[in-house]
Amino acid sequence: MSNNDRQSSRRNILKATSGALVGMGVIGLGAAKPGDKVEVNVGFEGGAGRNATLTAADDVVREFNFDAATIQLPMKAAEALARNPNVRYVEENGTMYALAETEPWGIDRTDADVAHANGETGSGADIAILDTGIDSDHPDLQANIGSGTSFVACSTKGGCRYGAKPADNTCYESWDDDNNHGTHCAGIANAVNNTEGVIGVSTQATLHAVKVLDKCGSGSFSDIAAGVEYVGDQGWDVASMSLGASSGSQALRDACQYAVNQGVFLVGAAGNSGPCTDCVGYPAAYPEVMAVSSTNDSDGLSSFSSQGPEVDIAAPGTDIYSSVASNGDYDTYSGTSMATPHVAGAAGLLMANGYTNTEARDQLASTAEDIGLAANESGAGLLDVAASLGLDSSDN
Repeated sequence: MSNNDRQSSRRNILKATSGALVGMGVIGLGAAKPGDKVEVNVGFEGGAGRNATLTAADDVVREFNFDAATIQLPMKAAEALARNPNVRYVEENGTMYALAETEPWGIDRTDADVAHANGETGSGADIAILDTGIDSDHPDLQANIGSGTSFVACSTKGGCRYGAKPADNTCYESWDDDNNHGTHCAGIANAVNNTEGVIGVSTQATLHAVKVLDKCGSGSFSDIAAGVEYVGDQGWDVASMSLGASSGSQALRDACQYAVNQGVFLVGAAGNSGPCTDCVGYPAAYPEVMAVSSTNDSDGLSSFSSQGPEVDIAAPGTDIYSSVASNGDYDTYSGTSMATPHVAGAAGLLMANGYTNTEARDQLASTAEDIGLAANESGAGLLDVAASLGLDSSDN
């Protein structure tokens, strides 16, 4: 399938999804009773829509800079609000999860080492990791950490109901990593080139922790949308999102559109639902986001990697060694979560060289290496960092 065909297919899928929202009432809360208090994301049009939304709310959880808000109200009132002609959607404020779990062979395979040898470090670029936070005192990351913010609390106390374990880490900052996932992704994207640990695709960009997932690796649509909006407002270059869910969120889609309009390069994990043929998760499935599938060290598609027409590019994601928060240590994880920051680091290198977000996305796709996988498995092909920078990557 050609790139044009893939994009056409992708647009048709998303158009159909968007159209299906009209007249559906409250999305995702079919089991709620009329008197149940629910938390929803509401997208509206103009002042009338905003007024109707805020008036209907028992509690306003969050107002966005784009035309949406997160509110709490009875289910009956939410259904009435969904019928308002000035309201675009009313959806459950659902939950997304970290898509994780695996030596940085990926640095060599994507020829990021060639970029390093030619003096490409990413210095001047800003890469935001929207995840469980970043370990604020990790020896392989600390020199590159700029700022952080949190939309969920950092806490290592208590357990997690679905088996995830909090990291053995201290919450010195509100955005510290209490899970390990975010720190692992940060190391892949931008670990310091020093004498210890690992090395990132980019090595001197500024890392920003945007904590939108808690110690158990989960976060609400609203929290994640707020994180994406925040990155846009800061004017940062790249937002790396190793998270997702099988269903979308219009509030998060709005936030992605907002951030791209602010010049942010958005990259997201395709998901770990494989083997499958049409199962790319959200937000990666949105056209504003560069969707990344995962490969192994034999250039095959990782067994867990989601596939579908929305996949834009592939990157190493099986058995990736990187930093973790627990005791400033390192570990090996697998997932499209690990593939995604390879692309984020590469985008940081390009944007440090003056590329815009759209130019960087086009450049990464046009220089990707054909490794013989189908388009719905690898999109344009395997990430080639050196080629994207105009460097010789023929060393295989």
